[in-house]
Amino acid sequence: MTAATVVGFGVILFIGVLALCLTFPRWVRAQQVDRADQASRQVTLLVDDEPVHGPIPPQHGVRLLQVVDAEDKVVAASAALKGRPPLTAARPERGDSRVQTRVCDKGTEDCLIVVGTTNRSTPYGPVIAYAAVRESIALHVPLVATVLSLGAALLLALMAWATWIGVGRVLAPVERIRSGLEQISATDLSDRMPVPDTGDEVAQLAVTVNDTLARLEDAVDRHRRFVSDASHELRTPLTAMLVRLEGRPEGEDCETLREALGDAQRLSAIVQDLLLMARLDAGVRAPDEVLDLGKLVADEIDRRPSRLPFTASIEPGLMVRGNRLRLDRLLTNLLSNADRYGESAVRITVARDGSDAVVEIVDDGPGIPAGQREAVFRRFTRLDTARSRDTGGTGLGLPIARDIATAHGGTLRVADAPAKGARLVLRLPLS
Repeated sequence: MTAATVVGFGVILFIGVLALCLTFPRWVRAQQVDRADQASRQVTLLVDDEPVHGPIPPQHGVRLLQVVDAEDKVVAASAALKGRPPLTAARPERGDSRVQTRVCDKGTEDCLIVVGTTNRSTPYGPVIAYAAVRESIALHVPLVATVLSLGAALLLALMAWATWIGVGRVLAPVERIRSGLEQISATDLSDRMPVPDTGDEVAQLAVTVNDTLARLEDAVDRHRRFVSDASHELRTPLTAMLVRLEGRPEGEDCETLREALGDAQRLSAIVQDLLLMARLDAGVRAPDEVLDLGKLVADEIDRRPSRLPFTASIEPGLMVRGNRLRLDRLLTNLLSNADRYGESAVRITVARDGSDAVVEIVDDGPGIPAGQREAVFRRFTRLDTARSRDTGGTGLGLPIARDIATAHGGTLRVADAPAKGARLVLRLPLS
């Protein structure tokens, strides 16, 4: 890529050199001819009314000036041409008042560009005023081409060297990132890319790559834990069903079937939770609408059977945008959790807090220790004493509730309870 860039720049550079070789001498010559022409015209004005006394002063920066009469005699000249013969024998032709020619010294490359202008009514009679400028070295095309070509070659070489060094230094960290990524495998995502201390885009790329690797590692770890926990959770009720069905004694068909039915129901609940979590992890969006959060809470309290009495304080008119089925599932999980672990009562509060609607569910159970408040939101997590498989939970209720809250732009956390028990706080943005 670097070589192609240098070659492309070289082609453009030499095309520019060729264009300059063809156009620059013409431009320089035109400038010199214009200077000589202006000086020649100015001299004709000097001799228009009276003879010139002394040397002709320079005109427009031109010092080589002569006035030649009809007999080819120099009647006036500048100091640089004093006593010199006429610069040229060229005369205007076909009624033209101007002549342009080039005069060179024999055996040398010292040439003059000469412009003559006629004036037929002067004290000297008809005359021609000549003005000459020395031909610029830029008019020698081979010399110009050589200088420009050498300059272009030197510039191209410097650019190639600078590009090689500069691009090499810029791409060296990129190459280290590439080689590092090449060595990372799906079985070990713990490696991170070195971040250069340049603070430029390459450093930002390294930071972004490391952030992406961290998210990927977290996703893979979650997937592994999920598969392991799911297989364990599904194996437990299946094993219990097989033991009960295979080892049942005669005459205990009804009791065995009831126990097997309970295991099947628990297995069905786990599968349903797994399917919902798979949809939430995949980011599948469900149709949403504007809903009255207080009414959803009240309907859920009235609909579900509970072990403990529920007391609710609900502020009306708190509208949120979301999917009814998923919000119902969120509230069901929170209420079931409080009903399962509370001892005598559950208190629910729905109120406005700024731009959010806040639902607080407080039970008077054993509570959740401060150090384990985030652990309860990990999948298949049960606390040692307060949450056991004997209660019938799958260990997915609170993780599902938090995922649903996050998908709706809200939060779910465990807060300090006013006294004994656990306090879950749900925040959803008001619509």
